[in-house]
Amino acid sequence: MRSERKLLISIILIWLFNISGIIGILIGYEDWFLPLTPLNLLLYLGLIIWNSKINKILILGLLIPFSIGMITEYLGVNYGLIFGDYQYGENLGIKVLGVPWIIGINWALLVYCTAAISKKIHRSLVISSFIGAILMVALDIIIEVSAPRFDFWEFKDGVVPLQNYIGWLVTAFIAHLLFQKVYKIFQYGVSIHIFIAIFIFFTTFLFY
Repeated sequence: MRSERKLLISIILIWLFNISGIIGILIGYEDWFLPLTPLNLLLYLGLIIWNSKINKILILGLLIPFSIGMITEYLGVNYGLIFGDYQYGENLGIKVLGVPWIIGINWALLVYCTAAISKKIHRSLVISSFIGAILMVALDIIIEVSAPRFDFWEFKDGVVPLQNYIGWLVTAFIAHLLFQKVYKIFQYGVSIHIFIAIFIFFTTFLFY
């Protein structure tokens, strides 16, 4: 299948799932749509892989942010380190030592997408890694508002500490440095649509 057709199908699926989720939640079907969040994230990552040249470098590259995400989230949930004192809810699925395994997928997905975007802005490894980390923190700021409502996660006393955003910035920067050092060829078309779709989804629920 030609790459253009793959990209078109991917974009249609991204927005079909995203808009369906927004509408479904807005009309009162939160209990049905929110537990499907892991499936949605898997779809996004699957579309990235589908549009890429699948090889050992891609798999190794994705394992870097996946592993960093799972380890740092484990330290956060169990010891209050890096991100602060918080716990995960039930809508992100099965947990491993208190951390939903899909969170590792989320880290891999977001690092890939923001790396693809940041590389379009600047080619330098350090600068593009910093831009990617900033994009991830910006997205996290928006997501944090809806996370407790959606039973994704919640911080102690319902207050997101500054430590969380600093932790995200530093951790994302390191993940980007290592990931971008290993993996060089990005699918920008898929990545930008996934990032914007996630951004629009959570921005919508800042107001509704």
